[in-house]
Amino acid sequence: MAAEVKTTCPYCGVGCGVIATVDETGAVSVKGDPEHPSNFGRLCSKGSALAETIDLDGRLLYPEIAGERSGWDEALDLVARRFSETIAEHGPDSVAFYVSGQLLTEDYYIANKLMKGFIGSANIDTNSRLCMSSSVAGHRRAFGADTVPGTYEDIELADLVVLTGSNLAWCHPVIYQRLAAAKAARPNMRIVVIDPRRTMTCDIADLHLAIRPDGDVALFMGLLAHLSTSSAIDQNYIASHTEGFAGAFAAASALDSNDLLERTGLPAMQIREFFRLFEMTSKVVTCYSQGVNQSSSGTDKVNAILNCHLATGRVGRPGMGPFSLTGQPNAMGGREVGGLANMLAAHMAIENPEDRDRVQRFWESPVIAAKPGLKAVDMFRAVADGRIKALWIMATNPVVSMPDANSVESAIAACPFVVVSDILRETDTARHAQVLLPSLGWGEKDGTVTNSERRISRQRPFLGMPGDAKADWWQLAEVGRRMGFAAAFDFDAPAEIFAEHAALSAFENNGSRDFDIGARAGITGAAYDELSPFQWPQPAGSAPGVTRFFADGGFYHADGKARFVAVEAPATDRTNADFPFTLNTGRIRDQWHTMTRTGKSARLSAHIAEPFAEIHPRDAIETGIPSAGLVEIDSPHGKAIVRALVTDRQARGGIFAPMHWNDQFAAKARIDAVVAPITDPFSGQPASKNVAVTVRPFPASHYGFAVSATKPVTPDAAYWALAKAEGGWRLELAFDQTVEDWTAWCRAVFAIPDEIEPLGYADRQSGDLRLAFFDGETLLAALFLAREPVAVARNWAISQLSAVHGDLRKRFALVAGRPGAGRPDPGATVCSCFSVGVNQIAAAVREGCHSVQAVGKQTSAGTNCGSCRGEIGRIIDRCLAAAAE
Repeated sequence: MAAEVKTTCPYCGVGCGVIATVDETGAVSVKGDPEHPSNFGRLCSKGSALAETIDLDGRLLYPEIAGERSGWDEALDLVARRFSETIAEHGPDSVAFYVSGQLLTEDYYIANKLMKGFIGSANIDTNSRLCMSSSVAGHRRAFGADTVPGTYEDIELADLVVLTGSNLAWCHPVIYQRLAAAKAARPNMRIVVIDPRRTMTCDIADLHLAIRPDGDVALFMGLLAHLSTSSAIDQNYIASHTEGFAGAFAAASALDSNDLLERTGLPAMQIREFFRLFEMTSKVVTCYSQGVNQSSSGTDKVNAILNCHLATGRVGRPGMGPFSLTGQPNAMGGREVGGLANMLAAHMAIENPEDRDRVQRFWESPVIAAKPGLKAVDMFRAVADGRIKALWIMATNPVVSMPDANSVESAIAACPFVVVSDILRETDTARHAQVLLPSLGWGEKDGTVTNSERRISRQRPFLGMPGDAKADWWQLAEVGRRMGFAAAFDFDAPAEIFAEHAALSAFENNGSRDFDIGARAGITGAAYDELSPFQWPQPAGSAPGVTRFFADGGFYHADGKARFVAVEAPATDRTNADFPFTLNTGRIRDQWHTMTRTGKSARLSAHIAEPFAEIHPRDAIETGIPSAGLVEIDSPHGKAIVRALVTDRQARGGIFAPMHWNDQFAAKARIDAVVAPITDPFSGQPASKNVAVTVRPFPASHYGFAVSATKPVTPDAAYWALAKAEGGWRLELAFDQTVEDWTAWCRAVFAIPDEIEPLGYADRQSGDLRLAFFDGETLLAALFLAREPVAVARNWAISQLSAVHGDLRKRFALVAGRPGAGRPDPGATVCSCFSVGVNQIAAAVREGCHSVQAVGKQTSAGTNCGSCRGEIGRIIDRCLAAAAE
């Protein structure tokens, strides 16, 4: 009988409930949990494809020391000995942990406890520093604690939703669908999108403010000045529950209208309309994400937003408030246990001696970190200059995701002792580890995560532990024991860790701290196994329910009042004559972080299969970059080569490139190698959205496209991008010099036996070449070459890996690169959930489907997660316009 397990999605901070079903054969399927209050059964394309990402291909299954397999005792003894020796010789600040929002709360808790309470250093930071730390800093400055006041329900109840620095449709698709459904039910709801790019989220916007990079502080300063002279200002709330309004108002008023227009780059009419909407609408929710946080002025951006909500008293009530949209599945859980270098567990402050004493007494630890540790960028600088001599990296890939990534890689490579805990054996970071420790992945892990609305949910295992892989908390606890702290790390199960975490949250609290889940302090294994999603706070004696903060004050500064923060509008332009473009990095719809999970899914890779850069058509003409050509992006820190996507969605002077691709999937596409290590002075968060670069066409002599039944070896090519495909792999190529023997090249890259001869042709005049290798009726590999970007129907060519080629005509059709009659090309994938291509959608439009709903009814496109509905709408518009012409 098939077994169902309720668990939680491992991707973004929405925290969707998932039901995983394992049938009698061991096959896994997933669906949304209709009872989970985060998603009510919805899943995005990534969540829907989770079952396609849990194979053991490439998994790290056994501990390794210096590249050789070892046992756990040998590996853990070495880790404990080297860390202990380093601390004894150089002090506790000579070691560091770099952890991840992919960890479960129980993993995070043990890492924080070991480093801050027993090693005695705060040198533990997390990749959440790269996405959420400005929000943390802004919350702490304004509220006195890292408190998200509202809930997802508020987004649906609002009459005005402001989305700033958030491509909600692609980065938080399930919340986007909840918002789209609310707007459909209440057409008078208004949505404003503030973003330099016209993203898919703009399809439901009533107003798109194409703001200049880092113009947000000025915009919300202008809004505060406007609100302060209007009836929207809430003088009673300001007087009763806040401090510092006069200073914030004075700073905002000092920004004159010309400065506002210059810094934002927005038309005066659009600014006035935005201000009018905010002023006249009581129920306002302002959602913000990485476009706000990932900035050298990120904390000021957050406080500029919070100032406007505090000034109007629009916080903590249904349909009102600022809302930080979390990037990772457990960035919030990490914040709860003090995973950042400048925080203590249970939202206590490392700079507060009473909090330090309280945590040390609770842990009964020999020491407690007395000062904040090194934040991520500074941590890797300390690795580079030798201050940090032993480093443990867990569940993250900083060689890809950190700014100035080449320097980070050099630092890790030179570090005397590096430990990496991960699920994959080969990553850009793992290749530099002296010790590799195999961790559990989604479906194997057992613990909890916290989503953007403070909701704690269980991740439950439904798969066995593969090989010798172990939980991250177990690895950390074992090292703690071996370093001489056995009693403090005597845990046998994650339920015991969660119970301790809950007890610490309630320890000497009495309502003085926001994070309190004391009601779960005595939880047992059985109750933990059955734990339903619940929202904090939940102090002892309380019942679960929807909770909001600050409607009636009650902030966490000593006087109980919030703080307005006087902010200054920063300079927004980093470009110069040598680096005249602004690079903006971010996520795309169907990939996640550095692709260690999503890169396994052919369905997810079908939508966008290679790294790219969006560039405005006029900029492309002026720089000589052809559509679908290759573009070289340069900064003083590094270089990347990606595909050019010429589109007017991108503003002039700007470039957008995704952050996912790495050396496992592309030749030179680690975009964070280009990003400068500039950080926010308060949060330490890197500025990944405003990077001065230059762009130029990459001079390729030949372009190529290939399909292969087996994974190709790294090709000898100036540019390559590899992606999983149905039945095998797909490979994009470009060469800057001639290859003398293409048949030999194919044999080496695709492992073609010598006895198999190719079918193909070459045209010396045009430069076209086609080679296909068959083993009986099965296609092993095919290569298509041309002097211009190859125009072969890619999805059709991929489908030939699964086709039977007994007919010679079918083989010649493949070599020609043209589908024959009765075998139409579906076109580029638009809907990843159901693998529906652009040509199939266009055909439906020609047959009379003139709405997104009608196309969905005929093709299923857009009927699952809905992330592609904006693209479908644009295809419909283009088809109808072409028909009219």
